[in-house]
Amino acid sequence: MSTWKTPQRIWLTGATSGIGEALAKRLIGEGHHVVVSARNQQALEALCQGAPHAYPLALDISDQQAVLAAGKQIGEWLGALDLALFNAGTCEYVDARHFDMALIERVFKPNLFGTLYGIEAALPLLRAARHEGKPARLAATSSASAYLPLPRAEAYGASKAAVSYFLESLRLDLHQEGIDVSIIHPGFVKTPLTDRNDFPMPMQVSAEEAASAIIDGLVKGRLDIHFPRRFTYLVKLLGILPPALRRTIGLRMTRQTEEQP
Repeated sequence: MSTWKTPQRIWLTGATSGIGEALAKRLIGEGHHVVVSARNQQALEALCQGAPHAYPLALDISDQQAVLAAGKQIGEWLGALDLALFNAGTCEYVDARHFDMALIERVFKPNLFGTLYGIEAALPLLRAARHEGKPARLAATSSASAYLPLPRAEAYGASKAAVSYFLESLRLDLHQEGIDVSIIHPGFVKTPLTDRNDFPMPMQVSAEEAASAIIDGLVKGRLDIHFPRRFTYLVKLLGILPPALRRTIGLRMTRQTEEQP
C-alpha cells in the first residue's frame, strides 16, 4: 500500500460519497492535512470528527465565486497545497430522441466547469508549495468513458473527455513551474452514483479499491491513473480502432426501442 513519506496538504472535492469518501477516509486516516469539500456540511463534519488535521469546507463546486472564496480559506488554514484533487462530479444519460440541453448543462457544470473553477482557486496554493521548494500536483477525476464514445454518454463522456484534454494540455504549460498534473480515468466503481445505472458494469471495483489505486498512482507520480487495468486497457484499445469499427461496436451496445423520434 503506497503512501507519502511525509504529511501532505491536500484539498479534496466530492468528499462525502463514493470514491471521494473512500479517499477522504484514507487520507485523513494517514494523518495528512486534508481540506474536504462537498455540499453537505454535516457529512463533512462527520468525516473530520476526531481529526484536528482535517478541515470540513462545504462547497458547491459549480459556484465559481464560492470556489474562489474556498481557495482563500484554504490558504489561511494551510498556507499552500501539495495536492489539489478534484473529484466532484455527476452523471446523467442522454435520450437522443428527446434532446435536453438542461440535462447536458447539469452534467457539464460540475464535471467540467466545477473542475476548472477548482483549478483556478488551487493554482496559487500549488505555486506557494513550489516557492517553498516542495513538489506540487494537480489531479482530477475523469473517466474511462473519455477514451471511447458510448451510447447515451454524450453529456457525461464529453464532459470527462474535456477534463482529460484540458488537464493534459495544462500539464504542458505548468511543466516549467514544476507543477505536475495527473488525470484519473476510473472504470466502473461501485458508488451511489453508479448504483443508479440500469446496464451491466463489467469488472466493477469497490470505492476503496479505487481510492487505493488513485493514491498509489499519485504517490508514484503517474500522469494517467486508470483502473481496473484489465478493463481500461480494453477500452483504450477500442478507442483507437477505425471510426467505422468503433461505430459497429457501439451500435451493439445501443438500446433498441419501439418509440421513434
